[in-house]
Amino acid sequence: MVEEHVSDIARRQAQPQGRTAVPAEDLVRADVYTLLATLLSRAPDRDTLAGLKGLSGDDSAIGKAVTALARVAAETTPGEASREYDALFIGLGRGELVPFASYYLTGFLNEKPLAVLRGHMRQLGIARAAETKDPEDHIASLCEMMAGLIRGDYASALSVADQDAFFNTHIATWAGHFFADLEGAAGSRLYAPIGTLGRAFMDIEIEAFRMASASSGTMTAGRTTQ
Repeated sequence: MVEEHVSDIARRQAQPQGRTAVPAEDLVRADVYTLLATLLSRAPDRDTLAGLKGLSGDDSAIGKAVTALARVAAETTPGEASREYDALFIGLGRGELVPFASYYLTGFLNEKPLAVLRGHMRQLGIARAAETKDPEDHIASLCEMMAGLIRGDYASALSVADQDAFFNTHIATWAGHFFADLEGAAGSRLYAPIGTLGRAFMDIEIEAFRMASASSGTMTAGRTTQ
């Protein structure tokens, strides 16, 4: 995985002692969220592209997306990556895509989904970094938060039930559509396999939480609703 992501979310300065070890499979999930957050928060630089070039995948949907991403990254210069990122997400006024939950769910920025997210962040002890300009419901910030909640970066690692509550309230409702749009966007070349990776990963997360909820019979009772 690509390392050294500069987070858009400020971690708590004091970390709790005696943190419970996070299962290896959950650390893998956190790594995927971090990779997505890294690539969606800014254009990849030369070192990041070199890291992507070295990735390899298996025959699963995610593995094939990783392999495709590695192949395209090997053929992409930092300048090309920067121009593609700008066209997709920044543009003159706005990019081809608007990667915010409020926009996907309501058609407007800074709407109720953002307010609900901010309330949930306060409950979980997550603070927005002072230098961050984008609203917190940017897909990169949500992926970074999800990775941190899995690893226990803000406090103790969340239970599956609490991860389910955050994911289903703030991510599952729209992220799959965003990643499908990214996969098929006219300006996507490097970012097309990133869209494929994100869409496949969202499908896996949704199904995993659904199965965990069905087996426990208790998870949905604690789910945050809008």
